[in-house]
Amino acid sequence: SAAARKESRGAHSHDDHQERDDANWMKHTLWYSEGNKLSYKPVVLQPLTVESFPPKERTF
Repeated sequence: SAAARKESRGAHSHDDHQERDDANWMKHTLWYSEGNKLSYKPVVLQPLTVESFPPKERTF
């Protein structure tokens, strides 16, 4: 799934895409071994049981 992303996020750093791209990649990537297929589902930003906090860049 990291190979499909055209951005840098967490430990997956791309020299040619050094910034996060939340507009296109704020989603979960699902991989299915049958058919070697990727699909996506949205990230729920408003949790039901805890106070939410905005995503932020991790710098190391």
